[in-house]
Amino acid sequence: MNRVEPIFNITKSMQLLLDEEITVKNREQVIEMLQQKIEERGQLLQDLTEPYSIKEETLGAEVVKLNQQIEIKMNVIFDQIKVELKLMKKKKKSNHSYTNPYQHVQSSDGYFMDNKK
Repeated sequence: MNRVEPIFNITKSMQLLLDEEITVKNREQVIEMLQQKIEERGQLLQDLTEPYSIKEETLGAEVVKLNQQIEIKMNVIFDQIKVELKLMKKKKKSNHSYTNPYQHVQSSDGYFMDNKK
């Protein structure tokens, strides 16, 4: 039995999952499913030991190629999340400034401060 084949199958399913359209609504589910697959694949990788057959080596090379594509797609999702977080922080800050517009005003109008002692 080929020991690398289950790892290849999990990696391929990860790629297929990332090839689907990922929206804001389903992104959390996709991330959870990816995390499960990554943990499952990690367990299989820990159990994998040398020596490898020629077929296992070629399948392993394909896994590496797929993993690079998966990593690129995951970075795109991560960048989208970062942009959304920045927009939310900016929105929160602007909403807060509308609710209390004089919070950051430090005016000393109307009184005199004597600096002499």
